[in-house]
Amino acid sequence: MESSPLLVVALAMVAAAAVTAKECTNVPTQLSSHTVRARLQGTPGAEEWRLRELFHDHVNPTEESTWMDLLPLAASASASAGAAPGEEFDWAMLYRALKGGAVGSSAAEQQRPSVLEEVSLHDVRLDPGDEVYGRAQQTNLEYLLLLDVDRLVWSFRRQAGLPAPGAPYGGWEGADVELRGHFVGHYMSAAAKMWASTHNGTLAGKMSAVVDALHACQQAPANGGAGYLSAFPAEFFDRFEAIKPVWAPYYTIHKVPTMHMASLLSQTILCKFSCCATELFSAEGWQIMQGLLDQYTVAGNGKALEMVVAMAGYFGDRVKSVIQRHTIERHWRSLNEETGGMNDVLYQLYAITNDQRHLVLAHLFDKPCFLGLLAVQADSLSDFHANTHIPVVVGGQMRYEVTGDPLYKDIATFFLDVVNSSHSYATGGTSVSEFWYNPKRLAETLTTENEESCTTYNMLKVSRHLFRWTKEIAYIDYYERALINGVLSIQRGRDPGVMIYMLPQGPGKSKAVSYHGWGTQYDSFWCCYGTGIESFSKLGDSIYFEEKGSKPALYVVQYIPSTFSWKSTGLTVSLQVKTLSSTNQNLQVSFSVSAKTNRQYAIVNVRIPSWTSADGARATLNDKDLQFASPGTFLSVTKQWNSGDQLTLQLPINLRTEAIKDDRPEYASLQAVLFGPFLLAGLTTGDWDVKAGAAISDWVTPVPSSYNSQLVTLTQESGGSTFVLSTANATSLTMQPRPVGGGTDAAVHATFRLVSQGSSSTTTTRRRHSTNRTTTTESTAAMIEPFGLPGMAITNSLTVSSEKGSGSLFNFVPGLDGEPGSVSLELGTRPGCFLATAGPMVQVDCRSGGEAGFLKAASFKRAEPLRRYHPISFAAKGARRGFLLEPLFTLRDEFYTVYFNLRA
Repeated sequence: MESSPLLVVALAMVAAAAVTAKECTNVPTQLSSHTVRARLQGTPGAEEWRLRELFHDHVNPTEESTWMDLLPLAASASASAGAAPGEEFDWAMLYRALKGGAVGSSAAEQQRPSVLEEVSLHDVRLDPGDEVYGRAQQTNLEYLLLLDVDRLVWSFRRQAGLPAPGAPYGGWEGADVELRGHFVGHYMSAAAKMWASTHNGTLAGKMSAVVDALHACQQAPANGGAGYLSAFPAEFFDRFEAIKPVWAPYYTIHKVPTMHMASLLSQTILCKFSCCATELFSAEGWQIMQGLLDQYTVAGNGKALEMVVAMAGYFGDRVKSVIQRHTIERHWRSLNEETGGMNDVLYQLYAITNDQRHLVLAHLFDKPCFLGLLAVQADSLSDFHANTHIPVVVGGQMRYEVTGDPLYKDIATFFLDVVNSSHSYATGGTSVSEFWYNPKRLAETLTTENEESCTTYNMLKVSRHLFRWTKEIAYIDYYERALINGVLSIQRGRDPGVMIYMLPQGPGKSKAVSYHGWGTQYDSFWCCYGTGIESFSKLGDSIYFEEKGSKPALYVVQYIPSTFSWKSTGLTVSLQVKTLSSTNQNLQVSFSVSAKTNRQYAIVNVRIPSWTSADGARATLNDKDLQFASPGTFLSVTKQWNSGDQLTLQLPINLRTEAIKDDRPEYASLQAVLFGPFLLAGLTTGDWDVKAGAAISDWVTPVPSSYNSQLVTLTQESGGSTFVLSTANATSLTMQPRPVGGGTDAAVHATFRLVSQGSSSTTTTRRRHSTNRTTTTESTAAMIEPFGLPGMAITNSLTVSSEKGSGSLFNFVPGLDGEPGSVSLELGTRPGCFLATAGPMVQVDCRSGGEAGFLKAASFKRAEPLRRYHPISFAAKGARRGFLLEPLFTLRDEFYTVYFNLRA
């Protein structure tokens, strides 16, 4: 049997490694964590920097390991070629050497792949009334508008020797932080995409002002007019090239991020072998270049293209100098620092300029020691810094798109398969403390430091590319899951500029309580803030894809309420989604079409997700039933479309459990609960034990929306402050100060559902103004169910129990204090005894007298509930308690678990 060309390439790579293998490492790996670097910058000269001399592991095979001797020291290189010293560096020769091609070979001569085309964000409008995506986009827009241009570019102006009015922002954009400037690149990308999505005029002015300010910095005499543009001095790149400690300069120049380790040396997951030395070079440089390129391609700013071309020229000269002064191997070594998506942005630039120097420079940032592992299909991701390497894969995908090299398609395919099968959580996200851990060993990684937000942002790029190439539903199903659970989860409700770095996955964890917690508007600016503002600016970029030609086709792949102007056909498609609830378990989607002229021929393909079922599914076109497509395929409708055409879908959406990615039998009981693509989190401070039945419906049931009308918060006034009746430790009652807002555990604990058991007449003796008075009043008997403990009730002993009966009934009677609207809670088993307070304590008081203190202590005001049920809410039966399940993305500061320990 003949060997495939790919196998031959892979074997050649292994053979090359036997002669000269390449080191692929971060030295030490901990320093590839942005969080660790930020902390160390607070203690200059910290001894940890010396650890960079350790951990020279992960020796990997690579096709490019044979390149290391192609260009030795400048003198010997010139001599061997018979050239005079100082001869002009030949980029074409280097390209041919890298590719091993014949003289005259060119990427332009290769066949570029046929892929689904992206639609312009200018043609997509999210529904502003949508409470999920529309709200998330608006919250992000508000934050972008809050940011001040002078503060954003302050460090760039100072570096360029220009007047810098105002003051810089804090956090990672602080004037003394080596990663400063990276957020500005993200801001340019986010602003361009948000402007395209909204055409907000104020934002257009801000982003143009940023580009103008950066252009002035690039042209300033202090930057030499050679294309240099950065918020830090060029000396940082000197350190990078000398393999000396520096924080991701290239990352900022392009723009990609990382995270924290709770303890630098004692962490059990030390993750020894990532890629750190180029991080500075690539980090800021990449981000700025990508931001400028987006300002050109999305916002149409021609000046931005000139600037990014000049930057590419500057960095090309630096790389050329390293290769001439040393060897190409020295350049490969420098890639052991986070370079972000330098290869990605350079391939994008090459697609615009067709300048072969940009293509070669992109190749030089492909990080062969990592991509080589994936080329031979080795799962060696463990201990690599995740967000250093995902952008390298994305860059490899762009290499495939601009050159047609199939190896890089196979690399990306294998990579996503490995991450999904062995390294991802139920959210669709990956990484723990910024690194990949051992494959299928995730049970012991559940903590506060899971799923760095940046990794989700970049994994979505990987899956999006693969879908455009293959039209395989699995890739866009993954995109949906990671977008809903990973991206939407990082915003804190409607608070502009409040986002998280990590998405905790451990039992009893909270987004608010981790190493970073919630960030702030002006003093965080972590890497995940940069990718965060981008994510919420491009929510419309993966709903629709287009296939042009004689038979134009539209692929609708996400159910996000929106409108798309399909200009190539003259059609406008409006997508609406009916609010989903746990009690009506069908996702109902409708597509309305309007046409400039009727009878417009087109094909519309709508994703039928893998999580639905054919049983109960329905599709109609203008109220006529269509044959439904199988889950995991497309429903295709080919016709001449007219204004008023309407396509509707009814997709059954069911509960299911999903095991954690851990192949050890002792962890098989750890399961997540999903409702279609929505990951359900259980409100808890640590308990995660569930006594599961044979079917999930045996222990998980929907919460009816009508329950919201039964919710109440009971309050008392004391000393000018408001206090609320609350549960404590899920076992007892206490009085607590009234919390502000609803996204907290305090709000959960202070909300109760009153389960009415009917009304009756009650005879009560009261002492009012020294006069005994016996009255007969109407009372309501009810059980008091804590909001976060469904199926449980407050007992007459003031404990919380799953045992229900007469001992769990309270008579709600008019307040003993006689105040309008107040109520008192009489014990059902002890008439004349009431629930009363004494400071923070809650107790039973059976005094028959009318002392004012007692009457007040036993009276409460019924206030609006501090918390309400989300439309997608379920009650789960635990081994010791009940759990309220809600979509993870809706939670703010509440404590939760995303995995349950299912016990038989």
